[in-house]
Amino acid sequence: MAEAKKTDLDLFIVQRVKEMRAQKKWSQAVIASKLEISNGFFAQIENPKHRAKYNIAHLNKLAKIFNCSPRDFLPEQPM
Repeated sequence: MAEAKKTDLDLFIVQRVKEMRAQKKWSQAVIASKLEISNGFFAQIENPKHRAKYNIAHLNKLAKIFNCSPRDFLPEQPM
């Protein structure tokens, strides 16, 4: 069975979280801990070769962590 690839939208969200994480100078481990997920799972989310991705609950929690709206992780226009 072929492994599901991340969509352009998934990659956009990952990149946005990476940018916000970099602005705070937080490591993957810091965000993984705040999201209450393993470091390994978080690394898989940020790796475009793995199918792991954020879900709606993750985006809501990330919005609380970064003190922003969940919409801040989404593109202005449909992809």
